[in-house]
Amino acid sequence: MVMERFGNDLFSLAGIRETDMVGYLAKLGFKPEAIKKKGTDYWYLSPLRNESTASFHVDTVSNSWYDFGLMAGGNMVDFCLRFYGCSIPELLVKFNADFSVVTLPVFDAGLHEGRVSEESKLVVTDVRPLYAYPLKNYLHERSIPVAVAEVFCSEVTYQINGNSYYGIGFKNDAGGYEIRNKNYKQSSSPKDITTFYFGADSVNVFEGFMDFLSYQTLHPYMEPGTCDFVVLNGAGLFDRALPFLERHERVGLWLDLDVTGKAYTQYALSMGLKYRDESGWYSRHKDLNEWLMQKGEVQQPRLKPGLRLPVGS
Repeated sequence: MVMERFGNDLFSLAGIRETDMVGYLAKLGFKPEAIKKKGTDYWYLSPLRNESTASFHVDTVSNSWYDFGLMAGGNMVDFCLRFYGCSIPELLVKFNADFSVVTLPVFDAGLHEGRVSEESKLVVTDVRPLYAYPLKNYLHERSIPVAVAEVFCSEVTYQINGNSYYGIGFKNDAGGYEIRNKNYKQSSSPKDITTFYFGADSVNVFEGFMDFLSYQTLHPYMEPGTCDFVVLNGAGLFDRALPFLERHERVGLWLDLDVTGKAYTQYALSMGLKYRDESGWYSRHKDLNEWLMQKGEVQQPRLKPGLRLPVGS
């Protein structure tokens, strides 16, 4: 399987994702226009488009990027798929042809421990059932019934730079949270996928938890345990979910219809007939949740007690 690393001299998707982005951009000939926040924030003229003012940001603490002009971002794999305009198999071939694992710098989060104070890190301080009206209103705007979100999400309070915030928290298998409110998208460490395993033959995989909640909204009477689920919490973690997906006879792909999501969908489809692209349901929209929002109000489901599932069960 091409996802795996054969020996120590080939790049896997995980190897590309763990490449230091600032070092990689330097290899490509891109130099930062500005370095801020004690050397943790790098600003570049976008490698993905023409511009005169630097609006391409690299966070060296998380090894992630965001292009404010494109309103898109992600990890190294997300960047390379856009930069080269290629498929995932083509990207793996290109990396292994053009680079050696010993010539590209590996991201080391420990290098930034001395630059980033404890106060500037996102720290979850409290987890409780969903209560705040602004969060419930945000769910309403996303066409997600509160009754559905309460099954899988919590209200999370967190601190950054000594300031307290709160949002809808979705727990991953490693104990970290994806956190959303109307104004911000955040993640707490550690970053990981979220799996729901019941021993079913089929599994559905989603890129983000809003799409997962949208699916649950659209299937209010589905019996618990008839299907397993994976939420990637970012398309770049697809390879981490692959061992779980391979345990199933059928895999439904509900990924975003953007560059990264389409690339991972096509990559999965190339691995066998067990993988099925379900994006036809929302073919004119970015993702399942956008389709649900455009569809309008949905009937409030009457959840059965058995649907209340603990994360990671």
